[in-house]
Amino acid sequence: MSNQTNSFPTPLSDEMVKNIDQLNMPIIKKHHVRLLAHCLEIFKVIGKDEKSLLEEDELLKNWCEKQSQKFNDKNFNQLFFEQMSSAAKKLIFFSKSIEKNFKELDLDDLITLVEQKQDN
Repeated sequence: MSNQTNSFPTPLSDEMVKNIDQLNMPIIKKHHVRLLAHCLEIFKVIGKDEKSLLEEDELLKNWCEKQSQKFNDKNFNQLFFEQMSSAAKKLIFFSKSIEKNFKELDLDDLITLVEQKQDN
């Protein structure tokens, strides 16, 4: 799944998508890794840090609202914000558990996170 075949651009590089696609894991886990990687890259782009991501965050809300305007659907905007906030909490909790800044998480870390979720 490359950027060229998607209706909407992704912050993931073609190389990252290819690396995820080549993982030796079930497709649902690959999808989970891809979603987390996508969210992580978005948080980097909008300049989020751990502290602001855990608080009620206007910057994230505004970003979600801007993105959801493409769909002209207020319900989507709220759901999108909730899902992005959930991803932020998951990434931050995991990064703290491995004593790593969440913006420094890499593909191996995301794979570990997805694998741990299945094991628990």
